[in-house]
This record gives sequence, C-alpha cells and structure tokens, in this order.
Amino acid sequence: MKSITLQQKTITTPERKNVALVAHDNMKPALIEWAEKHKEKLIKHNLMATGTTGNLMHKQLNVPVQSLISGPLGGDQQLGGLIAEGKIDVLIFFWDPFEPMPHDPDIKALLRVAAVWNIPIACSVSSANFLVSSPLFESEFERQIPDYEKYLQERL
Repeated sequence: MKSITLQQKTITTPERKNVALVAHDNMKPALIEWAEKHKEKLIKHNLMATGTTGNLMHKQLNVPVQSLISGPLGGDQQLGGLIAEGKIDVLIFFWDPFEPMPHDPDIKALLRVAAVWNIPIACSVSSANFLVSSPLFESEFERQIPDYEKYLQERL
C-alpha cells in the first residue's frame, strides 16, 4: 500500500472553540464530574457531544450542548466527519480501556481522524485537566493541518 504524503498548512484555531465531549457508559460519571469542575471554562466554548453524553451534560450542568446521535449508532463517525470538516477544535473522549466495545473500529477511526487533523485530544481526567488549564484553551493558536486543496490539485 502506497502511503499518502500531504503537505501541511497553518490555520488559526479561534478563541471560542468547538469542543466535543464523548464518554463510554462506564466513564460518563467521570466526564460529568470533570465537566462540573471546569464548567466556567467550558461554557466559554461551543459544546457538542454524542447522544447520551450530550443529554446528560445538558441535564446535569444546565448548559447548551449540541447532541449528535449515540456513539454506537454512528455518533463517533458523525464526530469524525465534523473533525475532517474543521468543525471541531478539541476532543475530550473518556473511553473505557477495560471494556471492549462492539464499535471499537469506529472509536479507533475517531481517534485517528483527530490525530490526522491535529486537534487536541484528552482521553482521561488528567489529560483533560492539562488541556483546559493550558492558556491555549482560551486563546487563539496556530496548528498544522493537511492541505487538502493542494493534495487535490496535485492529483489532477
């Protein structure tokens, strides 16, 4: 299989970010507890989440959360598409390392696309704490992403 080499370009991630929140069933309480502690920072951003997580976040925190469909029903893929479209700037995904999921390939694909498009990812309370405590969480910052337009031009 031939590897793809994509040139990179620099974009500016805005001060007000689109933050995706996802948690497997066993991790939802930890995400809710974490979000309650960081509510003041989170409400400065646009929040979205997969179905059940989004509904719980909205109910428990009383903040607006755009809810997608449930992860196992395609919500993980929905998030991946939004990342590829540049509509998600940060992914906070508390996944359960002890529980095999029937949609594990979707989860791996979501983490892969997040890495391809170079968005910050937190997969645990500690990494999420580091992420939201960074000055970059509340300010603009530059990041490198694939230059897809240039890639298309070179293929034609």
